[in-house]
Amino acid sequence: MLKLDHLTVIAPTLIEGVAHVRNCLGLDVPFGTRHDYMGTHNHRLQLGKDVYLEIVARDPEGTAPGRPRWFGLDDQEKVGSDWTEGRRLRGWVASSDTIESVVSEHRAIFGDKVPLPAAKPTFDFTIPEEGSLPLDGAAPSLIDRRGDPVSTERIPDLGARLRSFTLEHPTPAAIEALYRELAIDRPPAVVQGPKLRYRAQIETATGLKELT
Repeated sequence: MLKLDHLTVIAPTLIEGVAHVRNCLGLDVPFGTRHDYMGTHNHRLQLGKDVYLEIVARDPEGTAPGRPRWFGLDDQEKVGSDWTEGRRLRGWVASSDTIESVVSEHRAIFGDKVPLPAAKPTFDFTIPEEGSLPLDGAAPSLIDRRGDPVSTERIPDLGARLRSFTLEHPTPAAIEALYRELAIDRPPAVVQGPKLRYRAQIETATGLKELT
C-alpha cells in the first residue's frame, strides 16, 4: 500500500516558496535541510500525524548531482512558468515499503528507484529518467524509508493541520483509477478542472486557510 507522506511546494527559490506559504497560511516555515546529493534544499512544516509540507527549490550553492534532480527542478523554465500560473503546491510524495514492485509495474510513470544518499543510502526515491514529475505531478513521487519512518518530532510543528487535499485534473476518472490500482491510502480527492492544480485546506491557529 502507498500512503500520503508529504505535500510539495516546488519553488524557483526558497525565499519565494516561504513567502508564498506565509501569504497562504500566515506561517513562516522553518528551514529544513540541504540535499547535497540532489543540489536542492528545503523548509518543512508538520501538517498532522505522519504528514508534512515541504517547500523545495534548487540550491544555488549546491553542486550538480550527476543525474536529474527530483521534482523537475532541473527544468527551471517550467518551474518558473508553473509558479507564475499559480501552480505552486505542485505535487506530493507517497511512502511505500514495496517500492520495487510498484516501479516494476509502473516504471513509465515513476521512473527508477534511486538509493539516496548514494554513498550510504538511507532511503529510496523514484525519479523519472528525465527528472520530471510523475504524470506532470498527477501521480506521486515514491519514497521508501527502509523501515525508518520520518519522525515528525524532527519537523517543526506550528499547529497547522491538513484537512483536505484536492487535485483538479482534465481527466479525473483516469487519475482516480490509477490511485485505486496503486491502493493509495489518503490520496487527494480528484475533481474536474481545466488544468492540473492542487489545493490543500489547512487548519491554522487563525482559521482554515487554502494552500495552492
